[in-house]
Amino acid sequence: MKAVIQDRYGTTEVITVDDVPNPVPADDEVLIQVRAASLNGSDRENLAGRPYYARMAGLRRPRDPVPGSDIAGVVVAAGASVTEYAPGEEVFGELPGYRGDLAEYVTTTPKLLARKPPGLSFQEAVAIPQAGGIALRATSGLRPGERVLVNGAGGAGGALVIGLARHLGATVTAVDRADKADHLLRLGAEETIDFETRDWTAHLDRYDRIVDLIAHRSPYRASRALRRGGTYLIVGGHTRVLLATLTAGPPIRWTTGKRVEVLAVPQSRSSLEAVTALIADGSASIAIDRTYSLTEAHETFRRLVSGDNRGKIIIEVS
Repeated sequence: MKAVIQDRYGTTEVITVDDVPNPVPADDEVLIQVRAASLNGSDRENLAGRPYYARMAGLRRPRDPVPGSDIAGVVVAAGASVTEYAPGEEVFGELPGYRGDLAEYVTTTPKLLARKPPGLSFQEAVAIPQAGGIALRATSGLRPGERVLVNGAGGAGGALVIGLARHLGATVTAVDRADKADHLLRLGAEETIDFETRDWTAHLDRYDRIVDLIAHRSPYRASRALRRGGTYLIVGGHTRVLLATLTAGPPIRWTTGKRVEVLAVPQSRSSLEAVTALIADGSASIAIDRTYSLTEAHETFRRLVSGDNRGKIIIEVS
């Protein structure tokens, strides 16, 4: 079978497509014919091996050379102990360890899979898993009228954060490049900020919640934009910023009454099903940027790394 191979950390030049043996499911696994996959910010980090927490999948090189975690496809075989899914069922979800899905067939345990709703295509369903889990956690507890800022809103995960925040009655300011402004307004943002010309951290005491998908700033600086009692959540970004946030959180809270935290987003079937239900009933929507074939893997990762994408990048596999 064909698979995307990343046998070392680096630039998009390390990405190739090659033949690999077909996988065989263990007793507790299902074999899935992959119909579609999607890329996330974690795939960009896992390509470069930076920040260094991205090397949890292998310090010097990836232990699993096949990248990708969001998957949608059809079960073609099930191990002897699997009773939940049967051949022919359409499923979607994540792979444990955030690697292994950019191939024609994959094996995985069923625990992070859900049945694909018939009203969603494979391409639509595969845009949900990781981005949906982040959005659900990042917007939990929002109240009508609260003000939310989403930094890095125009990439793979921003659409669902904006959509769920709006569904909960919040107003949203979206930060990204100027050429993504129209896209962000269509997603439901009331205001956009071009990060290249305006500094959102200068908006003192303005926001009830900040969701930072690409954290580059000091948590002390970012927290200035929060109202007292507000929350700043880092989802991804530089290692130094993540470490600074972990250490700065308690003193910032003690001195200002503002919460500064790294958002933990465990892989979860229940979160996937909850977000998918909101999408199915129209409460939130996904944003698909472009669709590529598996053989166009190099171009696919190049677009992800460039930051040009407006929403999720989809790979049609079979």
